[in-house]
Amino acid sequence: MTNGSPQKSALSYFTWAFIVTGLGLILGAALGWQTTGTIGGMATVFFICTVLAVLEISLSFDNAIVNANKLKEMTPVWQHRFLTWGIVIAVFGMRIVFPLAIVAIAAQIGPWEALVLAAREPAEYARIMNDAHLPIAAFGGTFLMMVGLNYFFNHEKDVHWIAGLEKLMARSATIKGIEIAFVLALVLVFSSFLGEEEATTFVHCAIYGLLTFLAVEVIGGLLDASQQTMSAAAKGGLGAFIYLEVLDASFSFDGVIGAFALTQNLFVIAIGLGIGAMYVRSMTIMLVEKGTLAEYRYLEHGAFYAILILSVIMYVQTMFHIPEVITGLGGAALIGISLWSSIRYNKKEQAEERAAAHKELHA
Repeated sequence: MTNGSPQKSALSYFTWAFIVTGLGLILGAALGWQTTGTIGGMATVFFICTVLAVLEISLSFDNAIVNANKLKEMTPVWQHRFLTWGIVIAVFGMRIVFPLAIVAIAAQIGPWEALVLAAREPAEYARIMNDAHLPIAAFGGTFLMMVGLNYFFNHEKDVHWIAGLEKLMARSATIKGIEIAFVLALVLVFSSFLGEEEATTFVHCAIYGLLTFLAVEVIGGLLDASQQTMSAAAKGGLGAFIYLEVLDASFSFDGVIGAFALTQNLFVIAIGLGIGAMYVRSMTIMLVEKGTLAEYRYLEHGAFYAILILSVIMYVQTMFHIPEVITGLGGAALIGISLWSSIRYNKKEQAEERAAAHKELHA
């Protein structure tokens, strides 16, 4: 994927997202009519699909930025594969198969029985999903925390937004395994506030999340290294693809679980979150093609801070509920502030360049 033409407007990147939105809302309205047989019921489902789409978009601003950060290192072939097959896995795998798999494992039933349960007994299905929230939050929160810390604990990182804190983390990166030690310490702190059985589950699932991150890093490195020996152009291939899929899965946990607060219908959830996922894809493509990450110096920093906050919120949610709107708005606000800081930096740089040019002209 090469840099996009400057003539291509930002709106044009969202063409497919708009098409999927239209089809999804029509499907949602039809589902509402089919299940309730009333105009009111149809309008309710239509509204819920819209709210779920907005929820997914607000929760996934940082996802799009992190995707773009990884995608810019990938070859055009693997970029295309992620933005086609990857989005299919994200929409259908995480929004439909993942909730079914959780219920099938938790209730010890087959995938088909889980699908029938979702269709015929949505309340029971939602109860099982909510009961599975603690292990999911522990696993997903730990994985995302490692993603965020891995960005900041990097001794080669030389661009800092919150300078004092980030310089300290960059210097500390020379201490091997410091981010792992930090995460394990936090896991022990949070587990101490839970009951004995819940604490055991939390610690086990958090360790699985940590091991998954490390395994994806190792496997990704091995796959990309083996591809690189065959062809120098294959860098950032299958390994990076797997990393992005696991990352998307971790981002999706919060949205999928939170969606059950609005509706217990799996199919309505899939439509709403699927629409939101298409906007994330469009934002990712726009960020890569227009070089927005390079243009706005601190945008990545805002996204990774949002990831760290989301991971802590997922931990806190094992003790009490935090509305998804707060999670989404918090992440969006951080990214907005980082964008504003980037614009201020760019203006300052331009002013200094003009002053230097003016001084040189009159020297």
